Amino acid sequence: MLPTFQENIEDIRKKLTEIGESLVKANSIILEALQSCNEKEFQEARNSIKNISSKADAIDNAIIKVLALYTPEAKDLRRVVAYFKINNELSRACSNTRNFIRGFSDLCKDLDVKEINEYAILMQTSTLKAIATTVKMLSSDDIDELQEMYEEVLIEENKADDLYGLIERKLVQEAEGSSTFEKYHQMLKALRKSEKIANRAISVANLLLYIEIGGNIHK
Repeated sequence: MLPTFQENIEDIRKKLTEIGESLVKANSIILEALQSCNEKEFQEARNSIKNISSKADAIDNAIIKVLALYTPEAKDLRRVVAYFKINNELSRACSNTRNFIRGFSDLCKDLDVKEINEYAILMQTSTLKAIATTVKMLSSDDIDELQEMYEEVLIEENKADDLYGLIERKLVQEAEGSSTFEKYHQMLKALRKSEKIANRAISVANLLLYIEIGGNIHK
């Protein structure tokens, strides 16, 4: 007997949650690694999101199969479409995380990051909270609870944006007249990846609200 539509959807949600939890774990380890530029911890964070592309591909295939077998309508269709987009956002957030690890860990021993970390650790804390709250949203179907968690994600995403702006100004000041200007520029690019992870979190949170209330998909 073929699994029902609901069984397939629950399996997809479970797999999305697993990717989300791996993303949370990686960014939690990064938060610790930032404080001491610990290469071993950065590597552990990388390992937490290994093989995400193959997992994301498997979810895409499962979604296509559901569409072909059940031709869902109304709210069911919204859920399938949203899960397809969420899978992409989580996959890209994992890619942003890998790029951040590579960029930051390559440079943090070459530059004086003590003052940078004053803001970078706060930014990573907000990014982590945004991701963790978004992953919790995946397991909820209660509209009021989803709205509340969405607001939490939005607050943390805004904090990450503001802190990135502070870091950007700080790095520009540090780089002026410095012989290591290119390295400061590369550090800024790496930190931008961390800020983008929070952007992905709010996109996922918006999609999870869309499932329940419909309307337009927007940030």
